[in-house]
Amino acid sequence: MSNISRNSPIESKQQLIDYIASGSKPKNEWGIGTEHEKFVFCIDSLKPVPYEGERSIKAILQAMQKEFDWEPIMEGQYIIGLKKNGQSVSLEPGGQLELSGAMLKTLHQTCAESNSHLRQAQAVSEELGINYLGMGFNPNTKREDVPVMPKGRYNIMRAYMPKKGNLGLDMMLRTCTIQVNLDYSSEADMVKKFRVSLALQPIATAIFAASPFTEGKPNGFQSYRSHIWTDTDPDRCGILPFVFDEGMGFEAYVDHVLNVPMYFVYRDGIYNDVSGKSFKDFMNGTLTGFEGQVPTIADWEDHMSTVFPEVRLKKFLEMRGADGGSWSRICALPALWVGILYDSEALNEAWELVKDWTHEEHQHLRDNVPRDALKVKFRNETVQDLALKMLKISSGGLERRACLNNTGDDERIFLNSLFETVESGKTTAQLMLDRYNGSWNGDISKLFSDCSF
Repeated sequence: MSNISRNSPIESKQQLIDYIASGSKPKNEWGIGTEHEKFVFCIDSLKPVPYEGERSIKAILQAMQKEFDWEPIMEGQYIIGLKKNGQSVSLEPGGQLELSGAMLKTLHQTCAESNSHLRQAQAVSEELGINYLGMGFNPNTKREDVPVMPKGRYNIMRAYMPKKGNLGLDMMLRTCTIQVNLDYSSEADMVKKFRVSLALQPIATAIFAASPFTEGKPNGFQSYRSHIWTDTDPDRCGILPFVFDEGMGFEAYVDHVLNVPMYFVYRDGIYNDVSGKSFKDFMNGTLTGFEGQVPTIADWEDHMSTVFPEVRLKKFLEMRGADGGSWSRICALPALWVGILYDSEALNEAWELVKDWTHEEHQHLRDNVPRDALKVKFRNETVQDLALKMLKISSGGLERRACLNNTGDDERIFLNSLFETVESGKTTAQLMLDRYNGSWNGDISKLFSDCSF
């Protein structure tokens, strides 16, 4: 597969299976790729920043390019991102700014990378009267007031989303997340990691819950961002019960993705709308508008990126369950998962914890965690109890990894804020609600001064 380029035509399903399988790496080559989004707002108005103008997303990207030697990513005449040293800065549909980090070896490195990015973003934004907010859902802006970014694929998604669910546009325009991309060594290793991380994803959602407000008022949820995914698009989202079936492997995931309707075909700088059409038809040369043409590996990569389960398989596994959050949370999310998935003893402990959970129990957690987070009951305990077990397993894994920083601390330091949350039983969302009902006196504007970066 390594000899096949992104432009190679796809002639069989086996190529798609081989593509994913080619992500397998020996343990000494495993990396940590952290992604985090944040809301960008004008300090005086607390409104989202538009794409163009004196105070704008474009101005931020151009200033970062100039002052910190990033290379621009263009779509037509528009600057839509930046890249450098394996990192990229990109735009989400509502102007949320995302760093997709390089694949690094230790959590100390990935945290340093995030800190460097945030310092650069702040340096250029301060002069513009712009700041950043880390949480899961835009706390004060109506959907129709969010500025739209000039990216072709988003136009297609915005038109298609309302046909499949009620909250897809909110997902695009008003949510932020922290994610981590992690490697596997083989098909069997992928399957075990996929099962463990999919089962535990609602627990991570509870720990990171930080989206309790909609348009200035409490919305009844602790992770409204997580709830939004339940009414976005049933073809693309959900807990993927087949992952726990006996036949799970690379082929089973390929079959799943092949059954997900397409969004677009990218050709010559243009995103062509084929929303709702079948990738299988594309492979058979019968895709409407592209008759006689077959997809390339690049088309398959694009299509895989339009599937949105809680854990997503590419040439690595993406953990997708967490709300956006503060600086410490950006470092904590990858730490939580690295401790569990990159240490064999921890992975075995986590599998022992979840291996007999039923499909109904997975669904119970997925359905109830967005509203009640750590308080959700599970068997004879609560999600708070499960979260503490999860953190202890992760902590053990990080201790055994024994990756030290220059002051002799191992990677467990990045779990401190999570232990504080779980032991207290108070999520970031609950702390925000306490302030809203207390010192903020119901004034959501106080959130921006208290919780921005």
